[in-house]
Amino acid sequence: MLTALGLDSVAEAVYRAILADPTGGVAELVARVGRSEEEVRDALDALSELALVRPSAEREGGLRAVSPDVGMEALMARQQAELAAQQLRLESSRSAAAQLIAEYADLRPAASSPGVEHLIGIDAIRDTLARLTRDVATEVMAFLPGGAQPLAQLDASRPLDEELLGRGVRMRSVYLSSVRNDQNTVDYANWLTRLGGQVRTVPALPTRMIITDRATAVIPVNSEDSGAAAVVLTGQGTLTALCALFETVWAGAQVLGQAVMRDGHGLSPQEAATVGLLAQGHTDEAIAKRLGISQRTARRIATDLMGRLNARSRFEAGVRAVQQGWLPSDPA
Repeated sequence: MLTALGLDSVAEAVYRAILADPTGGVAELVARVGRSEEEVRDALDALSELALVRPSAEREGGLRAVSPDVGMEALMARQQAELAAQQLRLESSRSAAAQLIAEYADLRPAASSPGVEHLIGIDAIRDTLARLTRDVATEVMAFLPGGAQPLAQLDASRPLDEELLGRGVRMRSVYLSSVRNDQNTVDYANWLTRLGGQVRTVPALPTRMIITDRATAVIPVNSEDSGAAAVVLTGQGTLTALCALFETVWAGAQVLGQAVMRDGHGLSPQEAATVGLLAQGHTDEAIAKRLGISQRTARRIATDLMGRLNARSRFEAGVRAVQQGWLPSDPA
């Protein structure tokens, strides 16, 4: 029953046996659960590692089981931290994969690259995006990293967005969580939602990307300079992968306009992402770029998290984050 929380059948049986009779030793546990002594001792080691059994203060050499209400809550919090860390690793993998697709397409000669169009310079990129959005028939999906959008850019987008939604085009956009602190972007998102568009946020995005009608994707060659060059991808296999990437990120994103959900440790998605980046050794500057916030804000979040972890260094913060279940003990 508790396999999903990290307990195998033997460990669960041993835990239940100790709860039922806390006075028995290893021999009694072997008899009660019907397993070998080696299996029971391995189960006790696993339960100890998960903090479900502890040395008894009343019986020297004995063990006591942590009550299920406390123990199960701790296991679920640990599982939630592992899922958050896995999400960070997935985002890093997605970023690398999307960047590799764009870079590889840019390196290949145009004549030998069916399904790939190369765009050089911001004017060519803007002209192509204008053409694609003008011709879109059913759906637009977009990753929009970079933090808060300039007011002039938001205002310039309104006529086209209104026209597309008026034609029944489904529009879904994913921004960074940092835009929640920018009133202009929030106002624009609320306006878009009233017209039928959908806007969500995540702490970090793998790359800038626009997909139209699930048939064409535009991705920058260099995510650090999205206006220098881009590729237009139309290959069926590539589009299937990129659409799946979008749907995965979309499913884990939070609706802009709704309150930010916090995990079992009281961390917001942005704070959880920062913990992972701190543990990976990223600087304030790197964290700021990844999350679309100022370096000063990144430093403030990092300092606050280190204070909550009672850590004096970032390395110590990573160790304590694992100890407290904010991150899994195995980073692999």
